[in-house]
Amino acid sequence: MLRPTFPITTRRLILRPYVESDLDALYAIQSREDVCKYLLFEPRTRAEVEVALQERIEVTSLEKEGDAIRPAVVLAETGELLGDVMLMWVSEQNQCGELGFVFHPDHHGKGYAGEAATEMLRLGFEQAGLHRIIGRLDADNRSSGRLLERLGMRFEGRFRQNEFVKGKWADEAVYAMLADEWRDLNEF
Repeated sequence: MLRPTFPITTRRLILRPYVESDLDALYAIQSREDVCKYLLFEPRTRAEVEVALQERIEVTSLEKEGDAIRPAVVLAETGELLGDVMLMWVSEQNQCGELGFVFHPDHHGKGYAGEAATEMLRLGFEQAGLHRIIGRLDADNRSSGRLLERLGMRFEGRFRQNEFVKGKWADEAVYAMLADEWRDLNEF
């Protein structure tokens, strides 16, 4: 079980639960074709983003397998919502979690996603006691794959035409890190 103490602050960011007033900023992210290109959903309408926002507001702890936390990632200096990160409890028996992230393209290439994702790995390994955390993505999404590699996750495989997404078959890439690898990367 994991109930993070929010907000979580990093050098430049604040990770906090979503609130109702985040609707416009979340819509500005999830309504974009370029954001949704590698996601499981098409660009969302405002009504669909309202539903997605409510789901994010309600998930702030990992109580059981299948639960996910999705904190908003905010730039500390300005309070601007940049995107979000996700940690899902995939398997209780196998002590496995999954990492994900979605950021507005205006904030790509600045290290924000890596900074926020590092906090999700820390929560997963150090607080939830997970043994393994994976990252799954559309294999064509090389920029996200490179980010996972920079985080210290290793590429484990490409599954050909593994998922039927948006009317076509897509390859899936899987990356992973083990708890002892996390400890080795973070020993001082």
